Amino acid sequence: MRAVLTWRDKAEHCINDIAFKPDGTQLILAAGSRLLVYDTSDGTLLQPLKGHKDTVYCVAYAKDGKRFASGSADKSVIIWTSKLEGILKYTHNDAIQCVSYNPITHQLASCSSSDFGLWSPEQKSVSKHKSSSKIICCSWTNDGQYLALGMFNGIISIRNKNGEEKVKIERPGGSLSPVWSICWNPSREERNDILAVADWGQKVSFYQLSGKQIGKDRALNFDPCCISYFTKGEYILLGGSDKQVSLFTKDGVRLGTVGEQNSWVWTCQAKPDSNYVVVGCQDGTISFYQLIFSTVHGLYKDRYAYRDSMTDVIVQHLITEQKVRIKCKELVKKIAIYRNRLAIQLPEKILIYELYSEDSSDMHYRVKEKIVKKFECNLLVVCANHIILCQEKRLQCLSFSGVKEREWQMESLIRYIKVIGGPPGREGLLVGLKNGQILKIFVDNLFAIILLKQATAVRCLDMSASRKKLAVVDENDTCLVYDIDTKELLFQEPNANSVAWNTQCEDMLCFSGGGYLNIKASTFPVHRQKLQGFVVGYNGSKIFCLHVFSISAVEVPQSAPMYQYLDRKLFKEAYQIACLGVTDTDWRELAMEAPEGLDFETAKKERKKRGETNNDLFLADVFSYQGKFHEAAKLYKRSGHENLALEMYTDLCMFEYAKDFLGSGDPKETKMLITKQADWARNIKEPKAAVEMYISAGEHVKAIEICGDHGWVDMLIDIARKLDKAEREPLLLCATYLKKLDSPGYAAETYLKMGDLKSLVQLHVETQRWDEAFALGEKHPEFKDDIYVPYAQWLAENDRFEEAQKAFHKAGRQREAVQVLEQLTNNAVAESRFNDAAYYYWMLSMQCLDIAQDPAQKDTMLGKFHHFQRLAELYHGYHAIHRHTEDPFSVHRPETLFNISRFLLHSLPKDTPSGISKVKILFTLAKQSKALGAYRLARHAYDKLRGLYIPAKFQKSIELGTLTIRAKPFHDSEELVPLCYRCSTNNPLLNNLGNVCINCRQPFIFSASSYDVLHLVEFYLEEGITDEEAISLIDLEVLRPKQDDRQQEIANSSQILRLVETKDSMGDEDPFTAKLSFEQGGSEFVPVVVSRLVLRSMSRRDVLIKRWPPPLRWQYFRSLLPDASITMCPSCFQMFHSEDYELLVLQHGCCPYCRRCKDDPGP
Repeated sequence: MRAVLTWRDKAEHCINDIAFKPDGTQLILAAGSRLLVYDTSDGTLLQPLKGHKDTVYCVAYAKDGKRFASGSADKSVIIWTSKLEGILKYTHNDAIQCVSYNPITHQLASCSSSDFGLWSPEQKSVSKHKSSSKIICCSWTNDGQYLALGMFNGIISIRNKNGEEKVKIERPGGSLSPVWSICWNPSREERNDILAVADWGQKVSFYQLSGKQIGKDRALNFDPCCISYFTKGEYILLGGSDKQVSLFTKDGVRLGTVGEQNSWVWTCQAKPDSNYVVVGCQDGTISFYQLIFSTVHGLYKDRYAYRDSMTDVIVQHLITEQKVRIKCKELVKKIAIYRNRLAIQLPEKILIYELYSEDSSDMHYRVKEKIVKKFECNLLVVCANHIILCQEKRLQCLSFSGVKEREWQMESLIRYIKVIGGPPGREGLLVGLKNGQILKIFVDNLFAIILLKQATAVRCLDMSASRKKLAVVDENDTCLVYDIDTKELLFQEPNANSVAWNTQCEDMLCFSGGGYLNIKASTFPVHRQKLQGFVVGYNGSKIFCLHVFSISAVEVPQSAPMYQYLDRKLFKEAYQIACLGVTDTDWRELAMEAPEGLDFETAKKERKKRGETNNDLFLADVFSYQGKFHEAAKLYKRSGHENLALEMYTDLCMFEYAKDFLGSGDPKETKMLITKQADWARNIKEPKAAVEMYISAGEHVKAIEICGDHGWVDMLIDIARKLDKAEREPLLLCATYLKKLDSPGYAAETYLKMGDLKSLVQLHVETQRWDEAFALGEKHPEFKDDIYVPYAQWLAENDRFEEAQKAFHKAGRQREAVQVLEQLTNNAVAESRFNDAAYYYWMLSMQCLDIAQDPAQKDTMLGKFHHFQRLAELYHGYHAIHRHTEDPFSVHRPETLFNISRFLLHSLPKDTPSGISKVKILFTLAKQSKALGAYRLARHAYDKLRGLYIPAKFQKSIELGTLTIRAKPFHDSEELVPLCYRCSTNNPLLNNLGNVCINCRQPFIFSASSYDVLHLVEFYLEEGITDEEAISLIDLEVLRPKQDDRQQEIANSSQILRLVETKDSMGDEDPFTAKLSFEQGGSEFVPVVVSRLVLRSMSRRDVLIKRWPPPLRWQYFRSLLPDASITMCPSCFQMFHSEDYELLVLQHGCCPYCRRCKDDPGP
């Protein structure tokens, strides 16, 4: 151990106490009346803290690092935060002597000359307890349960957290031995709490929590002022009147001096979780040291001895992983190990141990000799009967009794020494010097032998097992290998820090460096693998590696060097390497390579190594490699290995000889032989012959593979037809190849033969033979999904989305059907095809209505149904607006555009649907209003446009219209005002309530083509009347005198009302008309509810019914004007003026809204 000074500073006053911040970044010193805060990394004074009025005696940091406390002669304690701010102050009756934080609860103990106090952040006041004597020091146990107080009268009082005394320890010296410093061991590995006590009786003692002393007092010969543990409790720091800090073990064994000072040491502490120590002196000096603990160890073959806890030696067997600990109870300075000997150098003596027995696994050592004498040496070596001491340039050989027998003086500093074996008392030493000389010394010979000299200093040495080669690592990290006899440099390798020869193989060595392990065999290239540390030994397949303070045995397979020898046909050397440790696969490779190289001796050794003793078998192998195949076959047969003879013949493609050898033997062997012959035919590019052989051998799969790879459809069909339907694997393979070869008909035949309908369906789908697939689906409904889902996907991929949607619907895939419709709708809106968007939204709504029949989804789907219906109506109307604004020629009358614009403005929600432009709607409304004489409405539309962003192409038209409308009257034409057919109220052209009457709140019903308000009033059935009953009542039609002649025609399944007015059309009072009355001025809509009597009075020709599928109710409408006919589409239930509907159906061939063809039957 050595101490290196990191930094030093000097304060104006005595350093009374020191405390580290728990993370080690800051250091708090009590010096004079101030606290000094230092940066531990470089000794920078960060900040002086002023708060006390007199000398600060003590300081302590809380374990959580959030606050620290200081106590002073001014009788006060100040609590500081980690940000160096004072937050609390309290006082005692006398000067504060010491403070200490509880490591668990962070409770603060503060001690004065007459009492001690306990304070925690949770409590408002400080609980104080009287003391019989002046308290000098205090310390908490690890678990925070007990507080030890050291007193001036030589008593140690152990208290609990509440301040109650539990244990009282009286030191022998009494008041003549004041307890100046105490500290509990912080290690959590100790079974018991151990208290270290330093008193001015110049002794150090150790106690258990119970008060029982551990061991005897240890004399110091100086007055101790401070004692403290390292963080893990392995070492103790002690300083005082001897003007130095000493390092002790946790048991009180002195290890050495940390740093000598010029005055008394009042305080010393170890930095948390590190090997740094700070020392504070009476003259104000602050010194910061780093302790460097060197590795003390020794290695011989598979035994490794090293120092532990500075006073113990552990011997580890690297193969068995056994360990034995030798407690020396003194500082271990040097260790040497050789064969059955172990030497340990202590400060005042050298102990020589020996093993109890000659057993290689024995780990029991006993003391053989003691050399009671102090030695100073750099290196220590032990031999069978001698100790070798290395001192700079000198080597001394001592007997075990301590008598110096020989001495060698070198020309330069000795850098490396190693025992290389020899008879007891005549061992050889390998010595490397700084000047590059390498010497061999025998302990019984005064004369050193110079093996060679190189230009660079030696760092590491090793000699091969035969003593013929020498490996050296120099100061340039180069590994150099020499021939000892010729002094020739055989090779060199860079990036090496240590080297070791394999003790069981002459030509193998390993060296480490740069994070890699390098293995070199003979002159072959280096094999490299990752490894951290230093190589210190190489035995067989095990490499011993030292990393930091531990050594480990790394198992390294010798495969790489073995193959290097095999590549050069060096079979004997490869066999030697394999014996060190290779895998079974490597052994088999060697067994194959050796006979091929005609090295039968090595092959025989290898077989014996694997436990094979059959000489006939070995001789047969030899004959086969020599080309004597018939002799080899006889020997194989004699040794009971006919299969090897067959393998030999077939490997050589001697199939006729193989058949002769086999004769009329086992049919299985014959089949195997035919198969091998087929394999051979296949390899020599005779595939047709191979197919025939495979078929005769029953290897149909291989035959099919060849036919399939060569595209021989006819042969595949022939094989498939000959195979039994139970042979599914070859049949399936046939079908797969036929499908690949574009012969789906034959593939279908094969699938039918197998009865594999699922694969047949997949075949039809993959080949897009939809008619066959549909026919199969009709016979087997369980495959409906497997057919219609791919069909729908194929339609979608080919841009036939509407058909795809229907196919998904047919397959029962409602979700996919809805997704296709949603995508179609989004595309139509994005491409401004609003008529298509309206149609798709209508289809979406009907899909949702279909799904709503499921009770679990009813509410959600009905909401979506109404939403999509509304969007369909908006986009259907907006289509005309868009065409009018974008196309140069409009097909719609001004009145229609006027009505559509008003309908859209009244119907648009707050969030305008995608693609719909309010600018275009208002522009159309303004333009058509002006043309039709609704000047007031036109002004309003132009005003609204001023608040919107106007596209450039409409800018001039709108500006011109805004100007010209000012010249027009400020009123609307009365002809345009809409009439409510329920209450006969004229409604304004712009209605704040939307598309309902402002008086009776009755919703308007619009024509889906002209968007006129139709003369229809919706009515509802009284409770208890079903739809079926209502229809039957209406169909009764009670005749009234002078009743209007009404004719109803059913054209193309559409309901058409034709009302022919007679002379007295308003004859008697209509019961339905009486029901139209309501309370004037009401703010809520009052629906028309009819009874059975009213229903009976109605004519079937006057009623239109929207027959919605469940779960929706039917809707009933009554026509109030006899002079107009109305048509309702039976599919989408949209209303039209009959003339308009007939014209549109003639133009388009279908309903303009739902695109139902005129020939399609109703739902």
